[in-house]
Amino acid sequence: MTSMQSWPSLVSERWRDTYATLHMWTQIVGKISLALTPRTNHFWNTALHVTSRGLMTPLMPYRDRAFTIIFDFIAHRLMIQSSDGTTETVPLEPRTVADFYHLLISALRRMNIDVRIWTMPVEVSNPIRFEADVTHYSYDPEMANTLWRILVSIKPVFESFRSEFIGKCSPVHFFWGSFDLAVTRFSGRRAPERPGVDAVARESYSHEVISHGFWLGSGTVTEPAFYAYAAPEPAGFKDASVHPAAAFYSTDFSDFILPYEAVRTAKSPHEDLKAFLTSTYNAAADLAQWNRAELERRTQ
Repeated sequence: MTSMQSWPSLVSERWRDTYATLHMWTQIVGKISLALTPRTNHFWNTALHVTSRGLMTPLMPYRDRAFTIIFDFIAHRLMIQSSDGTTETVPLEPRTVADFYHLLISALRRMNIDVRIWTMPVEVSNPIRFEADVTHYSYDPEMANTLWRILVSIKPVFESFRSEFIGKCSPVHFFWGSFDLAVTRFSGRRAPERPGVDAVARESYSHEVISHGFWLGSGTVTEPAFYAYAAPEPAGFKDASVHPAAAFYSTDFSDFILPYEAVRTAKSPHEDLKAFLTSTYNAAADLAQWNRAELERRTQ
């Protein structure tokens, strides 16, 4: 498989409407996980995980059973699989968020799973409750499959980067609120309080972090991109020299940004992405005076 096939392009107007709808669908599924799994630090229990066919919830306990919900972006179906052997399927096809919500809840009830969620979307402008959202209804199978293939290409690079750190580190997981694949390293030190932020942000940034991820862009970043940031941000970070050359510091986001298209079209996408992850981490960790000797795996 060539790099262009394994790192496909997502610069397409066809993607935008599918993204808006799929974002809401993943939020519905993610909120089910939020309702049924024990809260883990930084809400890691709610994140989705990249699989060989799509995205999947963690294992969710329910009474004397457990189940998972899987987005299959090859067969284009949502599968609910229970430990008692029962399954339900919802086809992934053009339909409103409201219809998707009702179909999913009905499928769960047929499996005798009764779960209640807060139906207001998060981290989006002008949110519409899931059961009332008839605005978003697009699903282009090719575009959904393309997003998944991108995530499959990125995840091994993130995992390799993660393996070099022996301190506290998140899994490589997909947050349905911000719709991004992320991996976060921690220094082990408490971070200063962040007044005026909500409970999620307070929990997420309770300790010093250096975080990396891939997201679809917003605001002044109008295309898919990789990001890197430190919280709290150490003095001098924005002026650090990082790689590859296409990376830049965004004052709007207080992140280093590397356009996905620059990585996709590079001679070696894996090497360019790894250079971005490593150089931004090195700059942030040194400037913040992390105890790197205690936190990083040393090769013999």
